[in-house]
Amino acid sequence: MFCKSLISTLPKWIYRAQIAKNETVFYVKPDCIFPLLCFFKYHSNTRFRILIDVCGVDYPSRKQRFEVVYNLLSVQYNSRIRIHTNVDEITPISSVVSIFPSAGWWEREVWDMFGVYFSNHPDLRRILTDYGFEGHPLRKDFPLSGYLEVRYDDSEKRVVSEPIEMAQEFRYFDFASPWEQLSRNDRA
Repeated sequence: MFCKSLISTLPKWIYRAQIAKNETVFYVKPDCIFPLLCFFKYHSNTRFRILIDVCGVDYPSRKQRFEVVYNLLSVQYNSRIRIHTNVDEITPISSVVSIFPSAGWWEREVWDMFGVYFSNHPDLRRILTDYGFEGHPLRKDFPLSGYLEVRYDDSEKRVVSEPIEMAQEFRYFDFASPWEQLSRNDRA
């Protein structure tokens, strides 16, 4: 009922809704995030006053490959909602720090790990990686081995970055179970 009433109230902001595991999920366009979250926080029938987290997901096969997910909690009505929006590498999302101050850290994490840009963010800089780090590590196309190795050098008494050296050649691992090679008659 809550889901249907919100879709009828906010048809231009919410383009799809569903209930998954007793939680309402809304799918919105990126330019509607700010007014929608403002509505959810301040409207007397919603009162979602707590932003639990903001996280990102990378789907490289999609045209808009990044999905940004906002999880909200209403203590007054004892309910949770999840809001999904999709963006590409170039499209910015409006920061919601002015509505939910805790979003500052979450948006910085999504920026650092995925490269999703939040416009009007007061302090959008890296939070989990080094300042000179290149790339965004949670993107699916990020190289697994990396190009640089960062380590502490005792002789120089500082952290040094140098090209990575592989200690061994590439090995092929056969993950087949030896038990699957026996026929069913041999096991009995």
